Amino acid sequence: MHILVTGAGGMIGRKFVAALARGEGPARIDRLTLTDIVAPTAPEGIGCPAECIGADFTGEGVAERLVAGKPDLIVHLAAVVSGEAEADFDKGYRVNLDGTRGLLEAIRLAPDRGDWKPRFLFTSSVATFGGPYPASIPDDFINSPQNSYGVQKVIGELLLSDYTRRGFIDGIGLRLPTICIRPGAPNKAASGFFSGILREPLQGREAVLPVDESIRHWFSSPRAAVGYLLRAAVMESTPIGDRRTLNLPGLSATIGDEIEALRRAAGDAAVKLIRREPDPAIRAIVSSWPERFDASRARALGFVAEQSFDEIIRVFIEDELGG
Repeated sequence: MHILVTGAGGMIGRKFVAALARGEGPARIDRLTLTDIVAPTAPEGIGCPAECIGADFTGEGVAERLVAGKPDLIVHLAAVVSGEAEADFDKGYRVNLDGTRGLLEAIRLAPDRGDWKPRFLFTSSVATFGGPYPASIPDDFINSPQNSYGVQKVIGELLLSDYTRRGFIDGIGLRLPTICIRPGAPNKAASGFFSGILREPLQGREAVLPVDESIRHWFSSPRAAVGYLLRAAVMESTPIGDRRTLNLPGLSATIGDEIEALRRAAGDAAVKLIRREPDPAIRAIVSSWPERFDASRARALGFVAEQSFDEIIRVFIEDELGG
């Protein structure tokens, strides 16, 4: 199997490729193509040829180059995150919409394509929905996003379905919960503080909380996110039917729940490192996001996630802090 990963230098991309190197996912991998704006690094032990390409995948001719080897599996992770897409309207649409369609068009128009129909995994977001919400949001709840990032992801979901319907790809859309706890430096996502208020205190550093503790949201860990991709890479797609995008399992919790889990894991001293600094702009974005999802369809298809923030913190300690 030949696998192409866009956004392979990002956090989820790196962890996904590392999982492949550990032998998780497809049983046999013959070739990897990894791309990001800066050339990513193939992990040790991958056991197959790996081409690492540093390029803007929206650039002229880049998408065509990426799919020239007719990969069997395309994992499309490259995107501008929510806060940046809202702040830079042009960049958000260029990358999240035009870039995604350009990649799909490169597949459709590939020379001598024959019966080539790659599995195409598209990472979408809970930001595709807007209120008012039911108590729990099903897969087929109306998409009415309230920010540019959500609009871009909705259009990507529709493109995925149409290109699948026409037989160009075998597409599966994955509406990721907010990933927490994200390792490394903060990014420009409006949701970044959800991780920051745990990640920084667990390492003895101060963190800023820009919203109140009553905010409720939908979460899963980086480990769970990689598990979603691994499952989608190998599963039989026929049971998904015509609704190609899935609400993925996650944990509905408040910021207060996060803080209490931090207290149980690291004590009051860690909690005292959280500094309240209200930011109305961030609150306006995250308060418009949904709080709970009905992921029964995804669970029936074998997708799993954590059940508590204690588990999410334990995953971070095991995977990022050496246990």
